[in-house]
Amino acid sequence: MPTHRYARVRRRLLPAAVCASFAVIGSVLTVPAPQAQAAPDRLHWGACDRSFMASTSTECATLRVPRSYDNLSGDNLAGPTIELTVSRIAARDPGRKRGVLVGNPGGPGLSAIGMFSQLAMPQAVRDEWDLVAVQPRGLPGATPVRCAAITDPSRLISEMGLLNRERCDEKKTGYYRTLTTETGARDVEQVRRALGVDKLSLFGLSYGTWLFATYATLFPKHTGRLILDSAMDPAQAWSDILIAQTTGYKRRVHEMMAWIADNDRTYHQGTTPLAVYRAWSARIEKQAGVPPSLSAPPARVGDVPPGLQALGELYVRGANLTADTRARFENYLATVTNPGKAQVTSELLVMTRLAAPDRNMWSIVGQLLASEREITVFTPEVLKDMTASTDMQQLMVCNENRSAVDPTLWPASYVQNFIVGDIFEAPGLLYKSGTACAGTTPVGRPVPVRNRGLTVRPLQIQSTGDPQTPYRDSLAMRRAMGAHLITVGGGDHGQFGRLNTAVDNAVVTYLRTGRTTVTSATPAPIRAPLFPMKR
Repeated sequence: MPTHRYARVRRRLLPAAVCASFAVIGSVLTVPAPQAQAAPDRLHWGACDRSFMASTSTECATLRVPRSYDNLSGDNLAGPTIELTVSRIAARDPGRKRGVLVGNPGGPGLSAIGMFSQLAMPQAVRDEWDLVAVQPRGLPGATPVRCAAITDPSRLISEMGLLNRERCDEKKTGYYRTLTTETGARDVEQVRRALGVDKLSLFGLSYGTWLFATYATLFPKHTGRLILDSAMDPAQAWSDILIAQTTGYKRRVHEMMAWIADNDRTYHQGTTPLAVYRAWSARIEKQAGVPPSLSAPPARVGDVPPGLQALGELYVRGANLTADTRARFENYLATVTNPGKAQVTSELLVMTRLAAPDRNMWSIVGQLLASEREITVFTPEVLKDMTASTDMQQLMVCNENRSAVDPTLWPASYVQNFIVGDIFEAPGLLYKSGTACAGTTPVGRPVPVRNRGLTVRPLQIQSTGDPQTPYRDSLAMRRAMGAHLITVGGGDHGQFGRLNTAVDNAVVTYLRTGRTTVTSATPAPIRAPLFPMKR
């Protein structure tokens, strides 16, 4: 969410990003009065650039849209414009086509073009809907922001937000100011008009739930079905949602280690979570030169060393009591005595955090851990995509970061981000302390999302145990949009298109009828093979 679910390990490892959402602020929503607008360009479909990792059935088009929607009047393309890539997978049965379903995978900062190529859409959805995605502005394929290299790292500590704005806006065009959720929603409206349809149905995942809730708030007459998958608390954008993810991510990694232990016949790393952790920690230390600072999962009786069984209970209690302190101390000591070494340089550690919210990616971590040789996941191509995503995300988050910061967290943020590089604690502390957006103020005014007379009640799908958009917090979106809620177990971030029959059937029924009676579902099965990568 920023996390600081989705690019070439799992279709080129889309960077784990923050999900976020926005608060219902104020009691009256002010929407500009409708103005005469020239029709936008029509879409001319053709092949998609291979870099988007889209299926062969996906076609792409480019659309010019206003760079800014601040002063709409007359021909809204008369002023500065930008270009956005739009993708489409046409309904397989035109005679049964029900409409257009637009998707967004979240982030912000995740590429949308290949979204429907990566998800396992139910056959009925493929037959009956055009699946459309709009590449978010600021990303490759949508007038990307161009950010210069950082030449003065010291500014990252004192004025990181301002530095990022300066290096991404060297020509001083102010383009970075247009990277907001409201602008993204208005871009989608331009696509609707270019498609020539009266209504769009919307499928938002993670941050995409905020984006499409905003669209539905601004354009209720043009909103059909609205699916909010793994929604965020709108009041937590952005600092609060990042700090709220820390505990969930740590817990989720321990669950991953338990799963790897349960599959010891495949991975051979130990039959208890603690045994797997020890193998994982040793591999990280081999890669990075220092051990990780993540505490070990709870010890079990099976972890008691031979000869100490008589003290088994005391051993387990002692190990668990000191696990967090010991991991932090050992990492800190190794880091400060080995200049230039940092745990964040371990690909296994980074991949562990990326994979945590999605059980179908856990086998990748198992394979990286079990492989006798080092496997490079973050190729130059992947790193380029991740950098582009991060640059856009940092700008957008600081444009919209309105949750209160806590300067007393600055020392902890400094240690976790600039000394030990704790990949689990650093993101939340970076933003909550105010460091990430230092030197900047938010841009514009947010749109208070709400159900302003939608003809069809929104559908929200949420998993208990999701580390990226915690279940309890997500219920704020349900209240704001008046959504029907389906609760799913398993803890995965993202539920639709995961081959969960109960969830997929409920969504198909909702798309066809505008309603569903389903309120709960069991977790989706893990479909990924145990060894998705070559040894």
